[in-house]
Amino acid sequence: MTTSQSAPSRQTSADIGARKRDLAFLVAIARGETVRDAAREAGIGERTAWRRMADPEFRRRLSGVRADVLERATGRLADAGAEAAETLKALLKAESESVRLGAARAILELGSKLREAGELEERLRMLESDAGSEST
Repeated sequence: MTTSQSAPSRQTSADIGARKRDLAFLVAIARGETVRDAAREAGIGERTAWRRMADPEFRRRLSGVRADVLERATGRLADAGAEAAETLKALLKAESESVRLGAARAILELGSKLREAGELEERLRMLESDAGSEST
């Protein structure tokens, strides 16, 4: 081997353990634990935890993990929402008048809110598009 070539770096068990602790800390913070509790759970010191929190690369990774968690949760809620809508629809045929009335109110209220949210999203998209085309 020439001096310009180097042997492949090998991870020690300490390096692997540190990575596992960092990952455990990252996951604990992403799910909402306090820095103190996340550090304790991950087996790292609180000062080390605060240094991680100040590290831009760690913050970027944390943001990515949180985005992934939120995306999965949104998918599960969307799936449950379809089921909930079917339940409300079925309740429109319930024997109890008060149950039918409650289901009808819920459908009308939620439908209105969903429509408003969709309209706001579209308006925001148009504004962002206009702002983007003005800046170029």
